Amino acid sequence: MNAIEHNRFYSSWEALGQQLPRPEAVLCISAHWQTPGVRLTASERPETIHDFRGFPKALFAVEYPARGDPDLARRIADLLSDHRAGLDSARGLDHGAWSILVAMYPNADVPVVQLSLDATQPAAFHYNLAKQLAPLREEGVLVLGSGNIVHNLRRFSFDNAEPLDWAVEFDEEVKRRIVSREHEGLIDYGSLGEHATLAIPTDEHFLPLLYALAVQEEAEPLSLFNEVVLSSISMTSVLVGETRGETP
Repeated sequence: MNAIEHNRFYSSWEALGQQLPRPEAVLCISAHWQTPGVRLTASERPETIHDFRGFPKALFAVEYPARGDPDLARRIADLLSDHRAGLDSARGLDHGAWSILVAMYPNADVPVVQLSLDATQPAAFHYNLAKQLAPLREEGVLVLGSGNIVHNLRRFSFDNAEPLDWAVEFDEEVKRRIVSREHEGLIDYGSLGEHATLAIPTDEHFLPLLYALAVQEEAEPLSLFNEVVLSSISMTSVLVGETRGETP
């Protein structure tokens, strides 16, 4: 719903799009594309995928007609040659990508490529794979990880968004590790206290964070925004690098 409600989250992503140096393209790692093996979207015109149900018609009406970038997809596949990344010319952009990009780049004028999450691999694999993506940043590519630090829909209350104590506690612990660059602890997220299993019942929403952190340079600044927990979901966002203005 953040894609069509101009709330605080939409506003922060909108501000971020205005404050970041304009990218040549976006590489999005979304919680909503899991595959056996590594895949990349390689369509010239990726469709807008409405991969959800039970929401208002207005959300299903959203179209995000950004161009794809097959050349970039091939470039990324070369960087990930050890993993034999496949090119998928049929796959479109899922809501993990467009629900944020519609606020950041509302004119859909920045090309977008998505990288899948290899569902057969552990967290360390994803972090190490992401390290190989770092050269893309020097080429003007924005690496965007779309997920949640805490994501437990079974415990989520649609009637009461009051944050659950365990969700807040886990979110705070992860934020502390992010700021102090304790990446090993985040990779081994199961060791992050008694609430880890509640916060991360399945790992697909947590893994995109590791992709963002893996491309952080040694002395590069990092900041947090959207530091909000709604029931059993954390909206905390992480920015690696600097903007042209204040952090949103």
